[in-house]
Amino acid sequence: MTAIEIARKLAELGQVQDALTAYSLAIHEGAGKDPAVDMEAAFYILQNGGDYKVSYTTFVDLHRKGFLPEDCLSVMDHAFYEPNVKLLKTRYENNCKLLNKYPYLFRKDFIDFEFLPIRFYPYDENCFTPYFMQEGRFGDFVDLKKPVVSRNFFHDLENPILAKDVFSQYELEYLNDNIRKSEYIARENHIYLHYTDWAVFCSYLQCLNLRPLLEDEKFVFLIEDEVEQYPIDFRTQFGVDYSIHPVKPVGIREVNRLIWHTQLSSHNGGDYFNQIFDVHPNLLMISSLMFDNLNETIDKIEDVLNTSGSVREAVQRLPEWSPRLVEELYLLWDRTKKDVLVAFFLQQSQDYEKTYAAYLDKTSRISPVLFFQPHFSNIIYQLRVDSKGRTLLESEQYETIRTSPLFRGFKYIKTFTPLRRFTTSHGATLKYMYRQLEQVLESGGEKKAVVIPDVVSQRVLNRSFMIDWQDRLYADSVLVRFEDGKLNPKATFTALAAFLDLPYTQSMSYCSLNGEIDPEEMAGNVRGFDTATVYRNYEDFANSAERTYVEYFLRDAYEYYGYHFQSYDGQPMDEERAAALVEDFTTINGMMSQAWRNVFEESGLQVDGKPAAGDLKDQILDQLVAQRVKDTNENRVKNAQVLLRGLRFVNRHGQPLHMMPKLELDPALLEQPLYH
Repeated sequence: MTAIEIARKLAELGQVQDALTAYSLAIHEGAGKDPAVDMEAAFYILQNGGDYKVSYTTFVDLHRKGFLPEDCLSVMDHAFYEPNVKLLKTRYENNCKLLNKYPYLFRKDFIDFEFLPIRFYPYDENCFTPYFMQEGRFGDFVDLKKPVVSRNFFHDLENPILAKDVFSQYELEYLNDNIRKSEYIARENHIYLHYTDWAVFCSYLQCLNLRPLLEDEKFVFLIEDEVEQYPIDFRTQFGVDYSIHPVKPVGIREVNRLIWHTQLSSHNGGDYFNQIFDVHPNLLMISSLMFDNLNETIDKIEDVLNTSGSVREAVQRLPEWSPRLVEELYLLWDRTKKDVLVAFFLQQSQDYEKTYAAYLDKTSRISPVLFFQPHFSNIIYQLRVDSKGRTLLESEQYETIRTSPLFRGFKYIKTFTPLRRFTTSHGATLKYMYRQLEQVLESGGEKKAVVIPDVVSQRVLNRSFMIDWQDRLYADSVLVRFEDGKLNPKATFTALAAFLDLPYTQSMSYCSLNGEIDPEEMAGNVRGFDTATVYRNYEDFANSAERTYVEYFLRDAYEYYGYHFQSYDGQPMDEERAAALVEDFTTINGMMSQAWRNVFEESGLQVDGKPAAGDLKDQILDQLVAQRVKDTNENRVKNAQVLLRGLRFVNRHGQPLHMMPKLELDPALLEQPLYH
């Protein structure tokens, strides 16, 4: 029996809950093949208390396809519009009253609610589907609080911000929260919103909440041809001279934006990106902070503030800090870890001798953005198969970030992830680890033994380029290829600045560290835009079998992000071939064996309570190392068995993970062909 037949039978038997499940399955399985079945299922779900969102989307879809459009619209009216029309009308009238008194909206002929050209059908509190009355059609679904900044509002900070047709509540709040008051920077700094159609602007007043946006009178609304007034001379037109005010230092709670520079893996080019964003005039930045160390620092500062009995005592206990900043932080109502973090970064910006942040533009039109790269020694993922046979990816480091109050306290978050060719970053990682091992061996035991982990497995399981669409941290994210940044820096960083809603500044046209273009700390590294690191293969640190294993089990990422295979031949893979590849992991196993042998030897082997020596010691060491290699190979094969089932992964709620969008470059700015 098909799903619809099962659903009908269950409905006849009065088994409502099971019928609801079957009808939902019928819609999912049919995927629009039979509109009559979809309508039947949507009706049943709606009438019997099922998931109304399934019915909502089905009726809208059927109307768009032209299937009984009058019936579909009638259902949408009765089920979704009419129960909410009073709320929509009230919101509209309240917004009109507020705007009628607002000094910087120059048009007041608001349209009667009944004659608005767009009707909004609520999906939930923040999401709607517009219906265009004259055209008789549903528009695209809109989420007014979708946490995404969709355009580069701040590309030009020479002039006041001018933005056209902004209807997102989230973006309007974003502008209000991140553009500084004119009084704070001693110059006219209003936000000019240009709406090209008065009737459309009025229609959206059914859905928006303007009250919190109008209190500071930052916005100037320009309707249709009124855009010709931009920018307004406030001194002449309104008698307001902002130049009489002193420039006000940035307040702790003026910093509301976070740029999360994620650490996808080790040796992935993250430092290069830090060197590009170094000394950007709109960023608060401290490169590559170890996350554990930072949390300890924040906790210590909090302890000082919480245990100080007065501002004076707090200032005395934080002698290196600006007294003004300590006082502001101490007196904050309901102080959070996010506040302490911002204050910590602002303090660095006031230290002109120790940090690049002296380059911060203190009179900028926008509040500075906190540029954050919390660093771990490595990012480790593990596979777990749940009771339904779905593959989950779990990472302690990711969970630490996801649950951290340092992140959760920010309302506006942009995330970008650098990605370097997997086999290249893998080889670079092993080179670094082996160099550490050589130093230990050369020291003759003076340096503590190091362990080389199974970085091949770590590499193929680290799929942090796949994002959980339900995770706030990745709602507004992009992946940037390291190779693009090296080969086409102007195109890459112009596009990245636009995504991050920053101006592309002269400081992004070169690499530096704390403001120094060629510091001693970078000695021995490939400098600036030198492309040598793009073409290094590190063949001494990964053989063909290891590279093939990495490429095959990351093949979806290779395809999605535009990398060609260098070792994998494109032939089918099965457990037998995967196991054969693992048996040929001679390069990494050789390095791991040296490290393990050294660790076991340092631990002090004993036989019958006496230190092992001579041939017996070598024999024991050989056995221990061989067992480690065997266990590691078996684990690699087990991972391969799971991955051979398909590269499909879900979040903890069972929802599919998706590839992080790739940063697209402007072809006109390319200096060299794109890397493959």
